[in-house]
Amino acid sequence: MAKDEQNTGQTSGAVLEAARREKLRKIEELGFDPWGQRYDNHQPIAAIRAKENEITVDETTNHSAGPKARAAGRIILQRKKGKLIFIDIWDWSGRIQVLIGATQVGEKNWELAQLFDLGDIVGIDGELMRTRAGELSIAAEQLTFLSKSLETPPDKFHGLTDPDLRSRMRYMDLVHTEGVMERMLKRTKIVQSVRSTLAGEGFAEVEGPTLHTIAGGAAARPFATHHNALDIPLVLRIALELHLKRLLVGGMERVYELGRVYRNEGIDQRHNPEFTMLEVYQAYGDYYSMMDLTEKIIIDALKVTGQNHTVFWNGKEIDFTPPFARKTYDELIQEYTGIDPNDTKAVIAYAETQNIDVTGKHPDVVKNEVFEEKIESNLLNPTFVTDYPASICPLTKRKRNQPNIAERFELFVQGMELANAYTELNDPDLQESLFSKQLAGQKAEDSMALMDKDFIRALRHGMPPAGGLGIGIDRLCMLLTGTASIREVILFPLQRPETL
Repeated sequence: MAKDEQNTGQTSGAVLEAARREKLRKIEELGFDPWGQRYDNHQPIAAIRAKENEITVDETTNHSAGPKARAAGRIILQRKKGKLIFIDIWDWSGRIQVLIGATQVGEKNWELAQLFDLGDIVGIDGELMRTRAGELSIAAEQLTFLSKSLETPPDKFHGLTDPDLRSRMRYMDLVHTEGVMERMLKRTKIVQSVRSTLAGEGFAEVEGPTLHTIAGGAAARPFATHHNALDIPLVLRIALELHLKRLLVGGMERVYELGRVYRNEGIDQRHNPEFTMLEVYQAYGDYYSMMDLTEKIIIDALKVTGQNHTVFWNGKEIDFTPPFARKTYDELIQEYTGIDPNDTKAVIAYAETQNIDVTGKHPDVVKNEVFEEKIESNLLNPTFVTDYPASICPLTKRKRNQPNIAERFELFVQGMELANAYTELNDPDLQESLFSKQLAGQKAEDSMALMDKDFIRALRHGMPPAGGLGIGIDRLCMLLTGTASIREVILFPLQRPETL
């Protein structure tokens, strides 16, 4: 924006704010509190609209009469026509038209109505009716002022279109961008459903620490901080795993946490540095137990959003009809590349033809990069990919008589990892050995650069065989609400500071 245009915009904004402040002063002069008071017994607008069938019409006079209504909401549209003022008010359940007549509301209320601005929050007492044009409306009898808006809302025709501004001003995005409130409330239902499903399966919800002395449970760079009183460095957690497993040792046989984790990494359509993770651990289970649980969590969440097993996401149809497909890691490599996944030379040669750098990398790492590059994007309908190379799964139990295979699955939908699960490794000596190998050569600032010795000590006390599961809640919400970007299902995604 040119400097003179910016100055003009600032001047215009100042004039508009001054006009609103003048109305604020006049509202006070009329004896109304411009910031409102408690307002009891109002109904959601959706509940008021649901009473439409109670309206009766006198066939002689064509006059309609309906039940009493009490609503509270934000003014999102207003227009004047002689001795009538029409406003549309909005709450989180919907919107409705209000007719304000000078005769019907009385002189003082009429004076108040002249001072309404778009964005103001008001209370309406009146009668539900239909206009001659058939518009469901509330005929106002009493007005209550609840809060003055000193800022001009977005233009009603263009709204908030800039993605950055929409995230930054989510409070206005919820009001003025169609579908945003519905999507965010669906997210709430999905999270509630996850908790309900797990409660029904006998799992206990717990809260682990978000400040850790050692970053563990995942390979990710943490956010570093410092505790002044103890004078010790700390990190924000990158995973929930290691503390939940301690609880398995302590006898909490079915346990989960649903909370925030933090990874000091990039931002894109599928990643936000602060995100919501579900981790579940079940004593005496395995990764097959977790497959069954994962399906139930997702199907139950679909039900609460009012959807059947078919979902449309990013213009594509996803079929969540259970049971989900189950294929091994090696089967998929064979299927999509045509090479023998157990032929190391063939895998490396294929990787080089795909411009994958193989220099100094373990063959299983190269194999996994081939999988990420060539297979994941083909997994469109829900697919459990099972039996990963053990060398890239340091927290996972090995298959009996197949020590090179880990009992792990990842669930992919539309090429996106949605869930990750293991038969948990509970051999403390093997776990310590694998940690030592994984930590060798790690940079000090990277996760797991230090071994969590207390976790190893906990395992030595005996952890029951168990299945463990992690689901990215934000990604689940993306898929079940048909949303392409993770930023659209997080109320306040991370952004650069705004210059005001």
